[in-house]
Amino acid sequence: MIRAKQLVKRYELKEKIGFFRKKRKIIEAVNGLDLTIEKGEIVGLLGVNGAGKTTTIKMLATLLEPTSGVIEIDGTDSTKQDILVKKKINMIAGGERMLYWRLTGKENLQYFGSLYGLKGAELEERIHFLLKQVELEEAANTPVERYSKGMKQRLQIARGLINDPDYLFLDEPTLGLDAPVAKKLREMVYKLAKEQNKGILLTSHYLEEVEELCDRLYIIEKGSLLYEGTPQDIIQSIVREYHLEIVISVLSNELTEQLERSFGKREIKFVKEHIGDGLRYELTASFDMTTVVLSLLAKHQISILQLETHKARLEDAILQIANGVSA
Repeated sequence: MIRAKQLVKRYELKEKIGFFRKKRKIIEAVNGLDLTIEKGEIVGLLGVNGAGKTTTIKMLATLLEPTSGVIEIDGTDSTKQDILVKKKINMIAGGERMLYWRLTGKENLQYFGSLYGLKGAELEERIHFLLKQVELEEAANTPVERYSKGMKQRLQIARGLINDPDYLFLDEPTLGLDAPVAKKLREMVYKLAKEQNKGILLTSHYLEEVEELCDRLYIIEKGSLLYEGTPQDIIQSIVREYHLEIVISVLSNELTEQLERSFGKREIKFVKEHIGDGLRYELTASFDMTTVVLSLLAKHQISILQLETHKARLEDAILQIANGVSA
């Protein structure tokens, strides 16, 4: 297990305020963050740009030293024994960084494997296995500069697995990829966790991807933790309103007015339109109020011709956080 306790990262900046004077300014990128990652699970780390996601990943990957706090990887303090823990971790970034374009795919893996002390038959066997796993066997001897974006990202995954790590940190792994290629990579990430028992920390701006893949989420803002839990738990704790579309039989004007007055009393937002032989209402209300609406229709013996609910998504929760509407 990876366990981060009270993780803090501060940067000191000096701002020039005159010809000979500078003002010292402290930027707190991460502030007292606690998180855990178990083997076999995919954990999402979400937040707007500047929230501290990449800084957190770099500290977990031993690329940045925390200002304070502890990071333990399977019980080993990574801030004191970083060489030992580097054998258990690796990082994969989105885009086209971290590869040597003039080298072939195989030569890239040979180079990165050598950094972990792999050589000879052991290294060749590992490279063959990984190229097969990411479906790049036929492009093994092709220079990376001739790879498509999707091929480069698959090679990135092979590079991140070269040392057979127990934990992977994925920073925007599907950034800029076409939908079919991104879907294939998501399937690969899922299998790494569920079939190969690797613990994965994922950052992504693609919220459908996060909701699909992640077992648990951490949502951070300005380096501090806002929410932690399963995607569904977080959605239910944040999203206040639900959407309901109802088509009912045409009513008398008096009953229609009575129904809509009742909506207004209960602070239910609605849009009405006539369709064929019915009335269509699009309602926005709290979960409790949607139940009240259905009870109200039953009370007046109003026939429901069509009923459709719109399930709240992670995107709805994140938008409410961004707008300052949260629990």
